[in-house]
Amino acid sequence: MYKVDFMRTAIRLSVANAKKGGGPFGAVIVKNGKVISSGVNNVTKKNDPTAHAEIEAIRRASKFLNSFNLSGCELFTSCEPCPMCLSAIYWANIKCIYYGNTRKDAANIGFIDDHIYKELNSPLRKRKIPVSQHLRDESLMAFEVWQLSDKKIPY
Repeated sequence: MYKVDFMRTAIRLSVANAKKGGGPFGAVIVKNGKVISSGVNNVTKKNDPTAHAEIEAIRRASKFLNSFNLSGCELFTSCEPCPMCLSAIYWANIKCIYYGNTRKDAANIGFIDDHIYKELNSPLRKRKIPVSQHLRDESLMAFEVWQLSDKKIPY
């Protein structure tokens, strides 16, 4: 399959999901020229705000490969990833992203992420959701235990 075919698969998933009342987003993850997972937006179906198409595809790819590291994988998605999905893509070590619709296209139909981008660029004390630090010294214990552990798996 060619890249355009993988994009068309993601688009077909997004259209089919929209026809069923789900969010109009679809994604596929490809490794070595083969689709290893796919996902659609299941936010309302699962009552899970993290069930975006890209996240669903990443979860399935991780299970399929039995690894949290998706190095060598490519992501094809019907829309430019939101901040949450983009972060997950980086955490998963996916090597590249191909997308169809832009975040502006998504905003035009009510999926607006600009407030999140703005919040990420704001100092903690100026964010809309209050953020405050507590018990740092006690919290550091978990980091110390992990750092010294011979069972840790770095990622």
